[in-house]
Amino acid sequence: MNATQSLDVSRLPDYAFGNRSLMWWGTMGMMAAEGTIFAGLLAMYFYTWDRTDLWPPAGSPPGLLFATLNTVILLASCWPNHLYKKAAEHENLAATRLWLVVSLVFALAFVVVRGFEFTTLYCRWSDSAYASVLWVLLGFHTTHLITDVLDTLVLTVLMFTGPLKPKRFADVSENGMYWYFVVLAWLPIYITLYLLPRWS
Repeated sequence: MNATQSLDVSRLPDYAFGNRSLMWWGTMGMMAAEGTIFAGLLAMYFYTWDRTDLWPPAGSPPGLLFATLNTVILLASCWPNHLYKKAAEHENLAATRLWLVVSLVFALAFVVVRGFEFTTLYCRWSDSAYASVLWVLLGFHTTHLITDVLDTLVLTVLMFTGPLKPKRFADVSENGMYWYFVVLAWLPIYITLYLLPRWS
């Protein structure tokens, strides 16, 4: 091949799954950055705890019912999430549509219960350093949850209405991976905010 010839790449696919996709690497990088923020917020919580005689300063830890219900919802949501991720990777449109809708119902249920969860905090964000960290941790996780719900909603609509391009399945798969991050980020927050103060 001489310098004036070019390599024809027109037949190569414009999407891929897993670590062969730039979207996958971008999602991994975003999760690493956001995971670092969650770790920093948890470190702030423990630092504040170490500097405080009475924990929590509000007198009682946040109510357990709604947080535990949300934990159950999130863990249960991993199954339909797994199913739509696998269906998308096999480019199975019917199964992808079905399990996206089921996953969306789980996610919306979590958002509703999270609204009730905020009513059990027994403090305002401006009451103390503890209250600020508590609200920021829950608020940051809620922000992640809502953005992923919106992303899932958009992908679900696109899977039903189009334009239905093959690379859309790769987008659905990456969305499923991000949902695992939302679930895994919640578990240490739940343990830290709701269980550890009761065990200490």
